[in-house]
Amino acid sequence: YPHEREVERTGVLRRELIEEIKAKAIEAGLYAANMPAEVGGAGLDTVTWLLYEKELGRANYALHWTCVARPSNILLAGTPEQREKYLYPCIRGEKWDCLAMTEPGAGSDLRGMKATAVQDGDDWVLNGTKHFISHADLADFAIVFMASGEEETSRGKRKKITAFFVDKGTKGFTVRDGYRNVSHRGYTNAIL
Repeated sequence: YPHEREVERTGVLRRELIEEIKAKAIEAGLYAANMPAEVGGAGLDTVTWLLYEKELGRANYALHWTCVARPSNILLAGTPEQREKYLYPCIRGEKWDCLAMTEPGAGSDLRGMKATAVQDGDDWVLNGTKHFISHADLADFAIVFMASGEEETSRGKRKKITAFFVDKGTKGFTVRDGYRNVSHRGYTNAIL
């Protein structure tokens, strides 16, 4: 792994290096390895994908995770319009997503989240903070999980959780540097 020394020494994964490794993964047919072939992914079966991940795991975590992206599986559940705008560009390596669930004080306990989404006519107004969001600094959009009301369940009323696509550049949406990670040099996280 010839690039590990640089990443370990600087703690930074250069965008040029990301693009170089991404291009090689695309050429090899191993980019978006978690996605089915029907949508343009590598279409690896579970065992092959796990062996592939095991091999990638030998590298620095930032090189492993960042350069050979795995679009979030939730993108498969999108509408046809959402798939065109988000899923397929991620699979082709044209866009990156990040998944934003974790909050200060709630961690990844979705029912404990404080961030809210309130419908205002045809729009939704999202308010709150997410943190420890992997690669949000590199992502073109975030899939943000918000408490959007209440719903009746077999256990009584519970927070309703809704996932929203939020494009970078959306008014009021900011991405700030997160926390430095000693054990995963070059791996970034952010505060949204």
